[in-house]
Amino acid sequence: MNPRGADAPAYTVLVVDDEESLVDMLRTALRFTGFDVVTASTGLEALQGARTGNPDLIVLDVGLPDVDGFEVCSRLRHEGINTPVIFLTARDSPDDMRSGFRGGGDDYLTKPFSLEELSLRIQAILRRTHSDDVDDHRLACGDLLLDEDTHQVFVDGSEVELSPTEFRLLRYLMLNQGRVLSKLQILDYVWEYDFDGNSAVVETYVSYLRKKLGEKGSSCLRTVRGVGYMVRQSSS
Repeated sequence: MNPRGADAPAYTVLVVDDEESLVDMLRTALRFTGFDVVTASTGLEALQGARTGNPDLIVLDVGLPDVDGFEVCSRLRHEGINTPVIFLTARDSPDDMRSGFRGGGDDYLTKPFSLEELSLRIQAILRRTHSDDVDDHRLACGDLLLDEDTHQVFVDGSEVELSPTEFRLLRYLMLNQGRVLSKLQILDYVWEYDFDGNSAVVETYVSYLRKKLGEKGSSCLRTVRGVGYMVRQSSS
C-alpha cells in the first residue's frame, strides 16, 4: 500500500496536534495507507521535527499551545524549508484561510474532516512535489494537454491560445487534478490578492476557459456547487 511504490521507501508525514486522541487516529490511519508517521504536540516540536527529520509533508494543527501553526509554517518558509504543509483547523473564516495560504501553506482542511479526504489530499500534494516523471512538465486530462515548459495548451492536438491569467488558472487546476479548489484558493494563487473578497473574477475566468477550450477541452473542468472548481477525468 506504499503510495511511492512497493520497492521504494515510504513517505514520511509529520503530524502536529496537541489533541492526543486525534494524533493517535491520524497515525493509525496514515500508517495503514502506507506512510511513515512521526508526531509532535507543540509548535516548537514541529519546528525541530521539520528541521532535523526532513519529513516529506507536514499535517499541522493551527491551534497549538505555544506557537500557532501559521507562525510555525511562516518560520519554516523564512528558513528556506519548503516541506509541504496541510493545515488542520476549526477556523473557517476567509481571513484565517488567507493567512494560512499566504504564510506558505499548501492546503487547508477544516475540522471535522474525513480521514479519506486528508489521505487523498496528502497523496495529491506528494504527487506534485515528488514526481520523478520525465514528462511531468506536461499535464493532461482527456483531450486536454498543458505544456508547462512552452506555455502551450492543446485540445485534441490543436493549440488553444490563452492569456497569461487563463494559463495560470488552468495550470493550477490541472496541478490539483482530482481535487476541489475553493474560489479563495484560486484567487490567492492565480491573482495573489483577494479583490476585497470578490470571487466573481474566478467565475468569469472559468467561463473564459470553457469557451476557449470548447466542449472537448472543458469536459474535464467541473463546477462543484457551493465549493469551487476541479479538473477531473470524465468517467464516460
